[in-house]
Amino acid sequence: MKTTRLGLIALLLSFAGCATLQQLAALRDVAFEVDRLSDVRLAGIDITRVAFYSQLGLVDAGRLAAAVSQRSLPMDFRVHLTALNPSDNTVDARLVRTDWTLLLQNRETLSGVFAEETLLRRGQPTDVPITVSVDLMDFFQGSAQDLLNLALSLSGRGGAPTEVTLRATPTVDTALGPIRYPQPITIVSREVGGG
Repeated sequence: MKTTRLGLIALLLSFAGCATLQQLAALRDVAFEVDRLSDVRLAGIDITRVAFYSQLGLVDAGRLAAAVSQRSLPMDFRVHLTALNPSDNTVDARLVRTDWTLLLQNRETLSGVFAEETLLRRGQPTDVPITVSVDLMDFFQGSAQDLLNLALSLSGRGGAPTEVTLRATPTVDTALGPIRYPQPITIVSREVGGG
């Protein structure tokens, strides 16, 4: 009887282990890419309504110049990742946490954690929106106009193309509990802006 019970426990652990391996394999095969940036605000200014420095109103231009003179130019935005779990995977993947590092123009800017549980269904692209707040003055130099042009590029409104890269370490929920990727993956970088 004791041997049967041990055998049953071993069998259940074996099935749990297979399910875990399937879930890990499913997450490994998920393709991530930077899709777009949205909701870009620079020093509190909604820059999605302007395409050039000259289009800033007097108040917004003053706010931007004051922020640069105080050496603090906060920019808030969302990086939208598209995650595609291939349709030939045998299981859906459940992303429970992603530790990330954002690079702009190949320069590491900041790191954070995306902790919203996200189901990555087989064959369906899934939007993974990561909210970012960065002080541009910590990483980039230039005039108020130069830094606005960088922000406009990130918002897709103009300026020179800007390379955006996200390094991420996903954690997937499995039958045995959450399992973290052993090392970061570099999500395909994308040039935004220049339009």
